[in-house]
Amino acid sequence: MKFVLPRLLGVATAVYGAAVLAKPALLLKPSGMPVDDPDLHTFVRTLGVRDLASGVAMAVAPTRGAMRVAIAIRTASDAGDAVVLGKAMAGKPEQKKILAVAGGWALLCGLSALATRR
Repeated sequence: MKFVLPRLLGVATAVYGAAVLAKPALLLKPSGMPVDDPDLHTFVRTLGVRDLASGVAMAVAPTRGAMRVAIAIRTASDAGDAVVLGKAMAGKPEQKKILAVAGGWALLCGLSALATRR
């Protein structure tokens, strides 16, 4: 099987996305956001859908080019999360955790593109 690391990261992302889609508190609680706000549940579920879709794309990408596009989308999504959620959580203790997790995942997925080199 080609591109093992990006595929494994894709599966992990898809599983996490599905879990957050089913139970938004999995993202809300560790992020320090209220778990009883229906609007936040809706917002977080959209992130779950995005993660599920981009994770599946990485897991099943049929070609080198498709894998690179899937990795780029995943990396941009995580980098965007780090910037947007990091800014939204400015001054809160959970900000560092959000930056570390989202930024770290963006870096890890980005580096997994090295597995697509010829």
